[in-house]
Amino acid sequence: MKIAIGCDPNAAQMKREIIRLLEDNGYGYCDFGSDDPIYANTALKVAEAVASGTFERGILLCGTGIGMSLAANKVPGAYAVVCADSYSVERSILSNNANILTFGAQTHGFEWAKKETLHWLGLRYVAGGRSQDKIDRIYAIEKSFLK
Repeated sequence: MKIAIGCDPNAAQMKREIIRLLEDNGYGYCDFGSDDPIYANTALKVAEAVASGTFERGILLCGTGIGMSLAANKVPGAYAVVCADSYSVERSILSNNANILTFGAQTHGFEWAKKETLHWLGLRYVAGGRSQDKIDRIYAIEKSFLK
């Protein structure tokens, strides 16, 4: 699995920790940077890379994860979620088929973020389950605005 990762300057250290985790666990990745204080610029790059299929998943980090999620979700085909607990991390894939995970370096500890990143990367969405109608509706809403 190839991962696109990026952050703003607030989360540079957390990104380094996550990158080391990816390397230690055999994940391919591309670092989309951490120097731009306008987090939306980095979010756009990662979201486009994931939505295009070049990368299977993305990880975006900023102070809270909120801004990155808002910006990434403007890209059609990017489904970014801010997760603050383990259950949300799990459901982001199993119930919602999210492809970008966002965290906050100022709201989450490094060890928690590393543990949940591995958890998230290990999960796979199974099409056709109970959530399929809900996900299909999200895709239809998105498509209706692309006309």
